Amino acid sequence: MTAVHAHPVLPEAERARLGRRARVLAGASLTYNAAEAVVAIAAGLAAGSVALIGFGLDSVIEVSSAGIILWQFAHRLPESRERQAQRLMAVAFGLLAAYVAVESVRALVVGAEPDASPVGIALTLASLVVMPFLSRAQRRTGRALGSAAVTADGTQTALCAWLSAAVALGLVLNATLGWSWADPAAGLVIAGIAAREAVQAWRGEGCCAPGGHATAEPDADGCGAGCADGCC
Repeated sequence: MTAVHAHPVLPEAERARLGRRARVLAGASLTYNAAEAVVAIAAGLAAGSVALIGFGLDSVIEVSSAGIILWQFAHRLPESRERQAQRLMAVAFGLLAAYVAVESVRALVVGAEPDASPVGIALTLASLVVMPFLSRAQRRTGRALGSAAVTADGTQTALCAWLSAAVALGLVLNATLGWSWADPAAGLVIAGIAAREAVQAWRGEGCCAPGGHATAEPDADGCGAGCADGCC
């Protein structure tokens, strides 16, 4: 069982400020990823690219993840919805992993040859630039709040950046060298990472629990002494 460490109690005004920041970041993530999903899925269908379609579906998961955070922080006591939010994210990750894994294996077995997709390459490179900045802001906010759900949302955004790199590489190799296997191979990378995140979210692995009784001052990321888990 994952240990839950105490997180310094935050003043009410500071918690409210961080809650507003979490909602703003979730809104920005939802807007960007909704547009990204439409473009990626359309380009993937046009090119017959399982990796690009999987990337678009990951963006759909990102939209649902942002929606979960907005739902959580719409409550007067957001921490009361923390565990439910984590479980919902775990289910979303699991569905993504299953779909992309099946489609990637199918593409490898039947020898599908996707067309080159300049739009897909441009989109994944754009996400590779945008997502790290958004992820850092989300995870810092989650750490300061002691919220595993907010931090998991930031982790999903970071995952999107890594997926952007993997998919872009697969698309470029297919477009330049004709390596059609690179596309479903990138899809399997997506599936593996998503499955790992699903397991961790379901188990509740992550941040220090809010509302603990630690008395030490928090560090720059909002974590106090004795908090040494994967979030802090």
